[in-house]
Amino acid sequence: MDDVCARHASDLHINPGRPPVARLQGQLVNLSEQVIDNAASEAMCRELCNEKQWLETEEIGSTDFGLQHASGDRFRVSVFRQRGRYSAVLRLIPSELLSFEQIGVPESIRELLKRPRGLILVTGPTGSGKSTTLASMIDWINQNQDRHIITIEDPIEYYHEHKTGLVTQREVGTDVPDFPEAMRRALRQDPDVILLGEMRDLETISAAITAAETGHLVFGTLHTTGSARTVNRIVDAFPANQQEQIRAQLSVALLAVLSQVLMPSAVGRGREAAFEVMIMTSAISNLIRKNETNKIQSTIQTSRRRGMLTLDDFLLDLVKDGRITGDTALEYAQDSSDLEARL
Repeated sequence: MDDVCARHASDLHINPGRPPVARLQGQLVNLSEQVIDNAASEAMCRELCNEKQWLETEEIGSTDFGLQHASGDRFRVSVFRQRGRYSAVLRLIPSELLSFEQIGVPESIRELLKRPRGLILVTGPTGSGKSTTLASMIDWINQNQDRHIITIEDPIEYYHEHKTGLVTQREVGTDVPDFPEAMRRALRQDPDVILLGEMRDLETISAAITAAETGHLVFGTLHTTGSARTVNRIVDAFPANQQEQIRAQLSVALLAVLSQVLMPSAVGRGREAAFEVMIMTSAISNLIRKNETNKIQSTIQTSRRRGMLTLDDFLLDLVKDGRITGDTALEYAQDSSDLEARL
């Protein structure tokens, strides 16, 4: 763990048959030459877990939790069994909350944080920086508005101190058994803002939409890329006979979808984030209600003056600014042939 913190790696892998491996700027790098055997890997995994977490690993094959290192750095830990052997992946959680400028979040998103109600979704693949972006949004609200913020996470990643706002953080598996139960209780705890670490089941998604409709600002995450896919993913989570109603609710409750990817930087060490921004307008609301989500992308393309951006436009801007290479942009583009022509 000390090596991971010192080298600013994002992840540490403990896997039998290989030395400890860190992810540095997206690349997997051995931290030593000493191969970890089965016994050593199991011992390391046992040491990471408390009794309850190890029992969960033994019973269902995996466990996830937050862990604080002696240095003060925090990790999101996943311990699991594979081929009958024990492995672990530790994700380093940056201790410092970043500003929007440091992350590169578009200015149009900041204005949405002043809204009293609605649903804001931050989406992207695993490791794309969703948690960091959400933590920065929550911190901005906490600094600038007197709001009661409830976060529901599995596990808690960033700790928030009370500032202008009041922050309540509940960890699934420790403070509350699951997301649906936490969401039900949250609505009785006088929240203004609710952060759902993951919208992973129908009941949680439904509760988030209802909360956004009834006077709360709700943040959630999904492992999707692109606004249209995100809307479709939510609608498809419901039975066919409920989908028309959910489209109608989403067309009213949804404020924005912020999709992001994280890429190697062309400027020194580190990563660059790129975003697609969809902000709800009457045109997009109609497309969602009429089940014409395939037209959302073209609407975003023609609405830049309203604060919207396609991912490919954002990538093109990063290339022009020298922040990423053209090859990197093409690797992450939604329409690589079109972006190549523009480059």
